[in-house]
Amino acid sequence: MGEKVVLTQPVHTFQIDINDHVNNAIYVEWLEIGRIRLLEATGLSIESLHERGYHPILVETWIQYREPVFYPDTVRIEVWVSGITHVSAWIAFHIFSEKTGKLVARAKQRGVFVTADTNKPYRLQDDDKAGFARVLLAGEEA
Repeated sequence: MGEKVVLTQPVHTFQIDINDHVNNAIYVEWLEIGRIRLLEATGLSIESLHERGYHPILVETWIQYREPVFYPDTVRIEVWVSGITHVSAWIAFHIFSEKTGKLVARAKQRGVFVTADTNKPYRLQDDDKAGFARVLLAGEEA
């Protein structure tokens, strides 16, 4: 069984919107940072994926905003793979406020792997799947 990747991100003043809390678009940036860290934890950095001739493409994003986040604060992001097929993976996220300890957002994204030269689906190899096993918590949804 795999483990969650955990990281923190500070809330910056420029991320605050007209309602005095973190703008919803910032959460998508946090998901991107978490997804890159997740890939690194599998041993598949963006650079190594490109060297191997394929890369991940996002095809779906879902976010549930549960609580606002205010400045100053730091968020803790937990990210893991909740499901994987031969060509795609579901990535799950929990985002917590360090100040309140509350779960402030849940999210999930589906990425598809494609070959760089044809943009056609890339079938994950056994060594790829072994890397994802490090962060796979099958069935544990966002």
